Amino acid sequence: MQDSKKHRITSMTGTILVAAFVLSLWEMLAGRGVIDYFFFSKPSAILLDLKTLFVTGQIWPHIIITLQETFWGLVIGSAAGIIVAFIFGQFNLIAGIFDPIVMALYGIPKLALGPLFILWFGLGIKAKIFISTFAVFFLVFFSAYAGFRSVEPSLISTVKLMGATKGQIMRKVVFPSCMPWIMAGLRAGIGASLLGAIVGEYIGSNRGLGWMVLTAGGMYDTTRVFSSILILTMIIAIMNGGLKLLEKRVLKWRPSVQ
Repeated sequence: MQDSKKHRITSMTGTILVAAFVLSLWEMLAGRGVIDYFFFSKPSAILLDLKTLFVTGQIWPHIIITLQETFWGLVIGSAAGIIVAFIFGQFNLIAGIFDPIVMALYGIPKLALGPLFILWFGLGIKAKIFISTFAVFFLVFFSAYAGFRSVEPSLISTVKLMGATKGQIMRKVVFPSCMPWIMAGLRAGIGASLLGAIVGEYIGSNRGLGWMVLTAGGMYDTTRVFSSILILTMIIAIMNGGLKLLEKRVLKWRPSVQ
């Protein structure tokens, strides 16, 4: 436990030092004109812009709408992916029939479907949630399905011989065995959910962090673009941190998660 804690502290310290070095170098090069401020801005200007956005409060409506789109896309997409993976894992005939269809849908570029979703659901939040859901579903589905298929049949047979019911087998054997796979899918789904929301805001919106990036880019405001991207990065980091805490609770029986 002590070694693990020491490793985390060392890793965090290393990350902070690397980030500080990169930011200092960026600031110095931009200040001396080695890199073009117009294209790259500089950290001090970005921090000042972030301060303005948060102090004035103008950033909060954009953060809230993007978080709503991301959250519901992650929840709905993950739930749908796990349910479909479970059905495929339990019924081979259904898996054989629908697996090619799922693969075909997965191969469609998500960006190409964006305008269609906007046409169906309008420019409101529903279209962005649907795009986010669509992006998350496949990542969670493939991971969860691999987890269901990886459960040892001999283990299930042994539990059956001990008199376990089908429900008990699911709760005590199948889902615990699949949980690491599901958590891996959720980790990938977090980034996909935010990306789906941003893509939706790019295609058609008048608010949200994606809209801010697009608008700032159109006005050649590099500082605002970097500020918006930094906020998106912080959102991803917070969501990943929350998922790690959940993973520790759900998978506390695994030594590697302690």
